[in-house]
Amino acid sequence: MTATKRGVRLSPDEGAEWLRFKMEQLGISGLDELQRKSGIDKGSISRYFRQERNPGIDVIAPLCKALEVSPETLLIALGAIERKSR
Repeated sequence: MTATKRGVRLSPDEGAEWLRFKMEQLGISGLDELQRKSGIDKGSISRYFRQERNPGIDVIAPLCKALEVSPETLLIALGAIERKSR
């Protein structure tokens, strides 16, 4: 599954599904491990991907590093931006 769908934003369910898939792909066992890798509270991570809270600029880089994705991919997965049309 990719983090993007052409011309639409991901729903909260799709964002959460993307996170589960990406964590599985990277061998990250759960939010506790993602918290250790990113330094971001696991409750906050969960709220970001359920689109209950918008992440601050200070969390984008650590999440990108931990999840091994670009800022654009992360923001699409968070439902913050749409994928660019090609």
